Order: sequence, then C-alpha cells, then structure tokens
Amino acid sequence: MNNNMDQLVITIDRQYGSGGHIIGKKLAEDLRIPFYDNDLIKESAKSSGICEEIFESFDEKPTSSFLYSLVMDPLSLGYTNQSFEMPINYKVFLASFDTIKQLAQNGPCVFVGRCADYALSDTGIPCLNVFVKAPMESRMKRAEEVYGIEHDKCKEFAAKMDKERSSYYNYYTSNRWGHAKYYDLCIDSSKYGIHGSVELIKHAVELRKKRLPKISSCETDTTE
Repeated sequence: MNNNMDQLVITIDRQYGSGGHIIGKKLAEDLRIPFYDNDLIKESAKSSGICEEIFESFDEKPTSSFLYSLVMDPLSLGYTNQSFEMPINYKVFLASFDTIKQLAQNGPCVFVGRCADYALSDTGIPCLNVFVKAPMESRMKRAEEVYGIEHDKCKEFAAKMDKERSSYYNYYTSNRWGHAKYYDLCIDSSKYGIHGSVELIKHAVELRKKRLPKISSCETDTTE
C-alpha cells in the first residue's frame, strides 16, 4: 500500500452533461495520476472472473427491488448453483468495490462515479470527494454537441441518466447522490468551464494535502 499520505484519491460524481467525466480525465492528466471510469469495468471483470458484458449491463444501473435480482437469474447467465445465493447485481457491485479499494491502495488516482467515495469511506485512505453539476440548459447543450443526442431528446435523456445514477448510488450506499453534505466540493461547471473546474479541484487538492498528517521516516521504515 502507498504510505505517502500527502497524496489524495479524488472521487467525482456528476450530473449527466455536466462534463464531470472530461473534468476527471483532464485532472488526472494534469496531476499525472491514473484515471478510472469505464476502465474500472475491465479491471473488475478481470479480477472477479465475471465477464465484462455482465459488468457493462449492470454498470451504474438502478436496482429497484430484490425481485429484479431474482429475475436476473444467475443460472441463466451460466453460473453454477454455488453462485446462486447472491444476486448477480450484488456480485458485480462488490467486485467493483473491491477493485476501487485495491486501485486506491496503489496511490493517488481519480475515480468517476461507481460509488467510489462510499467504497473508500472506511479505508483510511485520504480522499477529496467532488460533485459536478450544471443547469439543465447547459447540460442539454453539451449532450447535443458532445454526445450527439437529438436536441428534442436531450432534456429527457439527461433526466433519465441522472435518475439511473441517483438510484444506483442511493440503493447501494447510505448516502444520497448529489446532496452537498456528502461531498467535500460541489462545482457548477457552467460557471467555471472545464478548465476552470479542473483548476478549482487542483487548488482544493493542494489545500487538502496541507491539512493531512505527515508520516515520519520512522513510521514508514519497514527495515529491521
């Protein structure tokens, strides 16, 4: 495990179309640290043995009831009787949690979505938890120009994506998605732009690092 405690792991939750993904990616590039978003699916799939297609089908998707889990019968997906006791959505979620914790132990990095803030909350790893939002008009414009969503469908699509992310987060954690009390920093990307939002987070990282306890050389020395 990386013992350099003046290095932070940064987690980013985001409204659809707010630019949270690109903000996280550019932040990681500027800080020269790993960035995990869709790549996390591949890492989880490799470490758990669950195929990547199943991970993608459950990735940040809401689960409304236990009945839904039963409908997604593991046996129909090629699993054995030994794996039937736990619904597949829980297997996927726990595998993602384990991967997030393992990757965070390697040192500073940026996670986008996937309840990373909650996954790391009991690990002792110092984190800066960020939520990126923007007015609907700004998000609709980005959805159309960047993601190619038809103009008259942008608002409905953005609302649908936010509902999925919120349902997923609220179902698997004891927090509430998008509520300011659960984040260290909330940014309206429409007011600062992508670059400005990155700079704000970088500044917050530096301020946060100054308040972290330093580890003395004797504490980090593992030689006898």
